[in-house]
Amino acid sequence: MSKTKYKYNPKTLAYEEVSYSWWMKLMRALLVVAPSLLFGLIFAFIFSQQFKSPREKNLEQKISVFEEQLQSINQESELAHKVLDVLQKKDEDLYRVLLYADEFPEELRLMGTGGSDRYEALREMTNSELLVSTKDNLDRLEKRLYAQSLSFKELISLTKNKEKVLASIPAIQPVRNSELKRLASGYGWRIDPVYKTSKFHSGMDFTADIGTEVYCTGDGVIEELERNGWGYGNCIVVNHGFGYKTRYAHLSAFKVKKGDKVKRGDLIGLVGSTGKSTGPHLHYEVEKGGKKVNPVHYYHSDLTPEQYEKLLKMSESSFKSLD
Repeated sequence: MSKTKYKYNPKTLAYEEVSYSWWMKLMRALLVVAPSLLFGLIFAFIFSQQFKSPREKNLEQKISVFEEQLQSINQESELAHKVLDVLQKKDEDLYRVLLYADEFPEELRLMGTGGSDRYEALREMTNSELLVSTKDNLDRLEKRLYAQSLSFKELISLTKNKEKVLASIPAIQPVRNSELKRLASGYGWRIDPVYKTSKFHSGMDFTADIGTEVYCTGDGVIEELERNGWGYGNCIVVNHGFGYKTRYAHLSAFKVKKGDKVKRGDLIGLVGSTGKSTGPHLHYEVEKGGKKVNPVHYYHSDLTPEQYEKLLKMSESSFKSLD
């Protein structure tokens, strides 16, 4: 039974019973309960910070294991990158050199890198830095592995055709070694014999008597027989395949027809002085992958080291071409 309270009323000179509205009763109750609630909340907060539930402990343990696994994956992928570095170096400096293969396109090794942030969603997660690092490592590894597989696929194909490749590469002089002493001009910047200006000479000039035999330097197909009153004059272009072509210019006669299949050492024409020529000679060019290169590097099949050194010095000593 609740205790009745009285209050003295000076107007009536009597004690009157005190009555409270429901609102006042509620406020009085809150004043009693509020400190307890506040204390309980504070205690619960402190407890939650100091002591973790079994579920939280389990989650933390799983996160820790997950982080260790990611770090392990990162370390293994870094090791894989180092192994790929070794393979790539052997690919570029050994295998492709031995097989006379072009350089593997750098853009294929770097394909898909850069661009927009592909890891934006990961950056909003817990341990985002570790997640992004791992994903980036794996993505780069996947692309490098794919690119290297393409390179090896190409090299395997070249290896299977190695005998055909070696037979097709221009590897001998287009004139006999007995004519080596009569080399006139090499590859590089030379003085034009007509205009007397500096001009890039894209081949080698072998001076020889008109009618001297000219030989094909590698297996291939006669792609063009050109007859010009200027420039190359009477000219033969041989397509050797595998990115190689050779040109034999200023000829006096052809010994083949367009479309003929030829072997290294086959007679294909005779030295002349047609086109833009100031004297009887053979102008010889080697083209690899659409780019004209120095023919002096392609005489390794019929020259001794001493002959090659002599040829190299002769090609560099002349500053004037014959065409």
